[in-house]
Amino acid sequence: MYTIVKPNPNPSLSICFPAEREATTLSNSKVSLFKRGNRTIGLSIRRGGVHTVRSALDSAIIDELGLSDADLRNPTISTSYRRAEIPQPNKTVLEAQAKVCTGPEQTKPLSEEQMIRVLDTILRSARGELKEEQVSEAQLGAFFAAMTIRANAFPEATQWSEGERHVMNTFWPHLVQVLPPDVLFIADPEGTIMGPTSSIGPHFTGRGTAEMRLVGALREVLAGGHLGYEEVQGVLHDVLPLTSVNGKSNVSESLLSAFLIGQRMNRETDRELKAFCLAFDAELGSPPIADVRSLTHYGEPYDGNTRFFRSTLFVAAVRACYGEASLLHGVDWMPPKGGITEEQLLKFMGANTHLFPTQAKMLLEDEDVGFAYVSQREACPSLYSLVRLREHIKKRPPLATSEKVQQFVRASGKEAIVAGFYHEGYEDPLLMLMRRRKVHSGLVVKGEEGALSMTTKARSVNASKGLPVNHCSGFRSPITTASEIDGISREPFRLVVNPQEYGFTSTDTPRTDRSVLKNIALGLAALGGEKGPAYDRIVLNAGMVDHLLGCSGADDIQSALERAREAIDSGAALNRLMNYIKISHKVK
Repeated sequence: MYTIVKPNPNPSLSICFPAEREATTLSNSKVSLFKRGNRTIGLSIRRGGVHTVRSALDSAIIDELGLSDADLRNPTISTSYRRAEIPQPNKTVLEAQAKVCTGPEQTKPLSEEQMIRVLDTILRSARGELKEEQVSEAQLGAFFAAMTIRANAFPEATQWSEGERHVMNTFWPHLVQVLPPDVLFIADPEGTIMGPTSSIGPHFTGRGTAEMRLVGALREVLAGGHLGYEEVQGVLHDVLPLTSVNGKSNVSESLLSAFLIGQRMNRETDRELKAFCLAFDAELGSPPIADVRSLTHYGEPYDGNTRFFRSTLFVAAVRACYGEASLLHGVDWMPPKGGITEEQLLKFMGANTHLFPTQAKMLLEDEDVGFAYVSQREACPSLYSLVRLREHIKKRPPLATSEKVQQFVRASGKEAIVAGFYHEGYEDPLLMLMRRRKVHSGLVVKGEEGALSMTTKARSVNASKGLPVNHCSGFRSPITTASEIDGISREPFRLVVNPQEYGFTSTDTPRTDRSVLKNIALGLAALGGEKGPAYDRIVLNAGMVDHLLGCSGADDIQSALERAREAIDSGAALNRLMNYIKISHKVK
């Protein structure tokens, strides 16, 4: 059914969307994008002046598939993927949340002037005086939860400042007259923070059984305490998916946002993270099993890249060429960064980004593809229902860690998980979750922006403290000396990858600055054979991941890197990506 043209070893690249043209020029080749209105209606690869590869969503295929303009919407900047129906948070309160809704050492107390501005905004919003930029329930829950946890459990340096205390005492008599009971409970759950004028908190129970369980858990969280595995899972199952009828959610968004940000501020325990990670494994039933000898699950940060080239999609196409299947997962757009995601890249190029795990399984097994992407929207609707809430709580909740360690499709052969991280303290929890998943190999990478992409840039002598970029740690199997858990032998490792040791020239990572178009142009030019920083990063990340995970044929690092180069230079990796775009619309 599908025609695969043999690759040309001497490619120069032109990507065509017939009709109206947009062009991006790289160092040695020109990437030309053609569109008709907002529709992506064709994709072809030009090599050496002739079309040696054509894998196009041309007009005949468009008609055959019955695709609409909405199916082929292609905005060029990551922020344009934010859903228009999501109300904007209040900027004044959101700015304050960025300072106070964080950890015991990172929180920055507000000045008296800042606190006045925030509480005055909240008061006027509660009175109905702000029509255009109201303070949402989620913002109220997150802000007051942060203030309560700081008062109850944080060290002296990050507790309330004198200015915060003075302003709160001034505004509180007015706030208790207009704030709803659930917010007043969050602000003073036991009546110990604001004195005798705060009497609602100790007696508050919530409405309905779901909120009653949530309120009980919150009393512990707001005191700086932790919850058990079953308790966290019980709350999540009771309140999710978050739904809305006539503008009213099925559960108080103030309470739910307080719960999510509160657990992150208290620094989640292993059992709490496991509960978030495993809570919705069976939401769609047992995951399908792909008949592949090896499957790597890629856990990029769901909120994307805002500055640098995001290479994982192109790495997956490379690894598929030699039998290392990859399952990518994520979302169309996610706060707080709202950066470039794999879903945006695929959607822009015309791929079907609404695949269920059963359809992803077919693409993994397809000998002409060998990788797949699934969106949280289809794979785990309960968690996807929180996107709006997550924007309004500002900081990352525990889900930002646990969602990176998912297995929406299983494999008949060996499985591995790779995840990116940035902040210290989450390296070991991520590896713990991978072991809990019972995979044969696991890898966490401190890439640029906390993503998975290792850089070829040499580390500066003035680099910031903490773990450096390109820090990797994990476990792999099979090996000779290892510990056994659940019958799987695992060898731990920990290193900082120095690309110059393997012959790479130190280069700055290409900047994309939220441009989906530029990210695609860089990736496709590299897969088309153009040498440079993007090409080197794809090779480095494919070969090094193969080696660190203990993949077949990758014991020697140089051999693993050369194998990745051959997959690109032969044109095979580019063919895989083009095949994915077309075949993703045909799987049933």
